[in-house]
Amino acid sequence: MNSTPASSSEGNNHNLTYWFHVLITFLAWSGPFLFSWYLMALAYGIVTLQFIIFKRCLLNAKHNLNDENDVTFYSYLFDQLGISYNRKRLKFWVRNLIYPILGVISYLWQEVLGIDPLLFF
Repeated sequence: MNSTPASSSEGNNHNLTYWFHVLITFLAWSGPFLFSWYLMALAYGIVTLQFIIFKRCLLNAKHNLNDENDVTFYSYLFDQLGISYNRKRLKFWVRNLIYPILGVISYLWQEVLGIDPLLFF
């Protein structure tokens, strides 16, 4: 586990952007069951494209989350919850694997298993 806190030296501001970030993170994980797989694939693609183009999450700066030292929004949340983890490995998963995997889960859940999304078809 990395011992340095994930937040910036000023601390993380729990402003409107922070709560929006919490909401969209929740929607990213619940999305395969709520929204059509093609909408989720588009959303996951946009998030992944952000990481490719900007090499960071653009929302982190809006709530004073320092993006250095392998910090991610997930690492900040895990630190707040007292969960032990490897920050470098978590960043790799967040930036490269989680969203494509969730996209595949969306497709499999809806098209292979034939389960309709709860909100938007």
